[in-house]
Amino acid sequence: MSSDVDPRIAKRVKMADGALITRMLDISNGLEDVIRMGRGDPDLDTPAHIVKAGQEALANGATHYTHPLGIEPLRATIADNIRRFGGADYATDEIMVTPGGQHGMFVIALSLLNPGDEIIVPCPGYNPYTQAADLADAVVRKVPMTMETNFTLTAELVAPHITERSKILVLINPNNPTGTVTPPDEVRKIAELARENDLIVISDEIYARLTFGNNTVQPVAPLPGMRERTITLSGFSKAYAMTGWRIGYLAGPRALIEPMSEVNHAFAISTTAASQHAALAALTGGDACVEEMQRTYDGRRRAILAGLDAIGMSYAEPQGGFYVYADVASLGLGMGAGAFCERLLAEGRVMMYPGTIYGDHTDDFVRMSMTQPVPRIKEAMVRMAGVVDAIRAEKAALAS
Repeated sequence: MSSDVDPRIAKRVKMADGALITRMLDISNGLEDVIRMGRGDPDLDTPAHIVKAGQEALANGATHYTHPLGIEPLRATIADNIRRFGGADYATDEIMVTPGGQHGMFVIALSLLNPGDEIIVPCPGYNPYTQAADLADAVVRKVPMTMETNFTLTAELVAPHITERSKILVLINPNNPTGTVTPPDEVRKIAELARENDLIVISDEIYARLTFGNNTVQPVAPLPGMRERTITLSGFSKAYAMTGWRIGYLAGPRALIEPMSEVNHAFAISTTAASQHAALAALTGGDACVEEMQRTYDGRRRAILAGLDAIGMSYAEPQGGFYVYADVASLGLGMGAGAFCERLLAEGRVMMYPGTIYGDHTDDFVRMSMTQPVPRIKEAMVRMAGVVDAIRAEKAALAS
């Protein structure tokens, strides 16, 4: 804990370095027409039939606590949906509805990790997994990923980080922040490694419905010997643009879900009743809205890639989710991703986040979100090209 933290704060609270984000917010204050391509919050609205279901639920009295695991119809429909997309077979008491997927991460960490236990996480990867482990006084083992594997986790990368204290392995597929999909054969190898080393796997599949081209997500739980050692984490925020509804779920063996539900109950009692009815409508309302969003993101993805290609900026192949992970170092500007993001915001009025926020071991990459319409993305790419040209001109002037 840094020295400027109030000594009354418990030592288990680890303060992340927020200096960069604070500087970017300070820069954005007073700027007009900022194109925000940082946050993972869809700009698309929740589909109308889902909103209507939530409104009707409220009007019909869904204003009270529900069962701690969630309403029975929703859990049954989640189980059906998991099976439909090739997942394991779950009973309704093996499904736990949570106030968002991120909440579920903390429930998992506090339920399964003892002080000193180790959790293996991809790097870069979604940072709340590290925050949750810190709160549980566990040890985080980060597995550095690179462009060599298109920033996807592999069994070969994981193996050297397994120790006798290792307990949990996190697989985020598609990955956030890199937008890459772990190939099905590699998922099977990772599962085999987990079995051999008696690891619990957290299979974060929240972006699984949003993939591009021929890329598909292989669920972990139905693989041989994995159902009893896998917790699947997913939700409705991304595929249905329901971030503000705060609803996700965990699926796993009864032996893990039942005690975890006590922690979840202590935190939240239950997930908001109206949100559960809205989520039920999402799963029973057909696939058209998800398919439309997927097409929208694909169009945005293409617009970003065209802009990056035009300025000669390399990137990991974006295969799922709604992110592009691009390499600032490939531009030859002589500056790190953090400094580039600050300058891009100040001069180009485009906001994106450096990979260091997500635990990247380099300061080379930035995460771009596909959360702006295509015309705004094209404008952002033009602005970024202008900033890159200005930096290159300055560098050339200094060299002359």
